[in-house]
Amino acid sequence: MSAPRYREAQVGGCTRARVERRADGSTLVRSTEALQAFPPRLTDRLEHWAQQAPERTFVAQREAGGEWRRISYAQMLARAQAVGQALLDLGLSVERPLAILSGNDIEHLTLAIGALWAGVPHVPVSTAYSLVSKDYGKLRYILGKATPGLVFASDASYARAIEAALPADVARLVGAAELDRLLATRPGPTLAAAHAAVSPDTIAKLLFTSGSTKDPKGVVTTHRMLCANQQMIRQCLGFLADEPPVLIDWLPWNHVFGGSHNVGIALYNGGTLYIDDGKPTASGMAETLRNLREISPTIYFNVPKGLEEIASAMDHDTLLRDTLFKRCKAIMFAGAALSQPVWDKLHAHAEAAVGERVRVITGLGMTETAPSCTFAVGTDVAAGHIGLPEPGVDVKLAPQDGKLEIRFRGPNVMPGYWRAPEQSAEAFDDEGFYRTGDAVKWVDADDPQRGLLFDGRTAEDFKLSTGTFVSVGPLRARIIQAADPCVQDAVITGINRGEVGALLFPRADECRRLAALPADTALPEVLQHPRVRTFFQTLADRLWRESTGSANRVARLHVLAEPPSIDKGEVTDKGSINQRAVLAQRDALVQALYDGSAAGPSSILPNQ
Repeated sequence: MSAPRYREAQVGGCTRARVERRADGSTLVRSTEALQAFPPRLTDRLEHWAQQAPERTFVAQREAGGEWRRISYAQMLARAQAVGQALLDLGLSVERPLAILSGNDIEHLTLAIGALWAGVPHVPVSTAYSLVSKDYGKLRYILGKATPGLVFASDASYARAIEAALPADVARLVGAAELDRLLATRPGPTLAAAHAAVSPDTIAKLLFTSGSTKDPKGVVTTHRMLCANQQMIRQCLGFLADEPPVLIDWLPWNHVFGGSHNVGIALYNGGTLYIDDGKPTASGMAETLRNLREISPTIYFNVPKGLEEIASAMDHDTLLRDTLFKRCKAIMFAGAALSQPVWDKLHAHAEAAVGERVRVITGLGMTETAPSCTFAVGTDVAAGHIGLPEPGVDVKLAPQDGKLEIRFRGPNVMPGYWRAPEQSAEAFDDEGFYRTGDAVKWVDADDPQRGLLFDGRTAEDFKLSTGTFVSVGPLRARIIQAADPCVQDAVITGINRGEVGALLFPRADECRRLAALPADTALPEVLQHPRVRTFFQTLADRLWRESTGSANRVARLHVLAEPPSIDKGEVTDKGSINQRAVLAQRDALVQALYDGSAAGPSSILPNQ
């Protein structure tokens, strides 16, 4: 059988590495390719493209009538300079930054780039903290920590949150019409001086982590971090330089993947970013699919859930399939593991559309590293691979609790957390490597050039009462794959107990579809339906049967009728579940699961 053919795409930078094994048991890994020069300020790339391709669309967003509203590079430069002057006139500074509460839109991007131009940090805040949260606790904490001098929101739906969380003396700007006032500002000498003072160490933005188990931490993100990381990405994904990239993207800008990685790719490489107002939810996918039937990206980004929905939609939508793959050089995911069945389906659809496969790439990165540190870009990449270091990133593999923790050092790594000196000090080891808490292992210990595999979170792993070590990441991935499509995520239980268990967050829409129930049927009723109960009983039996020992033998399941809570830190607005937060918030349920008092239609024991 001949090897599958892949669409040609120039890649490099992260395909070979030097490996140094040290006497203390740690291993240093570095790319064999040096990091090339990068500009001192991210806005230098805006200025460059405004000169080289002034009429090229930088950002576009669909208006109510269905047409795309477009802003060119020259227009964005003019908008940024006007807004930058206005922010300085309002007294904004490092100590009094700009906070943006609303989601992805042209106004948000204009304000952000205007702040970058003027050397004023901006603070993009999760929309869920304003629109989903009931107590506004995280919003109040973030605004208190950041002390903004101005808060922007796109419309009046944010008014209640602003009143609840913002001191009365802080200026606020609500709606696009209010932004128009700033755009009328004439740039002057104070802006010129402020822009000239922007350096690689100037804070570009503060990105607050989700704060799943503690208060959110403000990651100080500098111009050096953003520019260095974009140059790293450009060297690894060489095709970004071959033609201006085209992105159609929904990922929220308060997260590093959407706001730093993807927006940065468009800006750094003179590309066009189409803002996708859809989301990978039952109600939001329709808009994403509509956009993908019209816009052919050169590279496409999404979280695994989004790619799963798109892959399924392409089963019966050839226009969607053909448009997506028409000129796409690579599909990239992050944020969670992509199941191999979805991976295989993407390959099959690409072959049907263009006669060859398109690379599915991934890697490892985080908010603290701006974000990208490793890439897996080869045609032999499979689920779990994270590849090798990018140029300029030093990787340390440090033995930690029986695993290898991956740590990073380089120009893309943060200087620390905002106004948190103790947390900043704890984040780095004695050689200046950022401690990620992520565990990895080699794909092939005898051939390091094949790269690294993600091996879960060191802080999530635990021991049973027998002393047996449970590796949470691989077990969780196994459960989700076996439970496809009816389970969104699994939380592993069993700390200091004799058996492993799992709490399952079901996909309500898939369970309703399985039971042939109406879309408005309450989840508790759905979970009691015989077909659904049979599905989960079969799952429990399979997990028990296929286990190889007590560390991965799931002895009890509980299907949760209560969705994860963002206020309690159980879930981020991207839908990522935090294991420790769920276990802490649902401790009584875990206790009941083990003492037998949680017995009922949602608690399942395998037929042994």
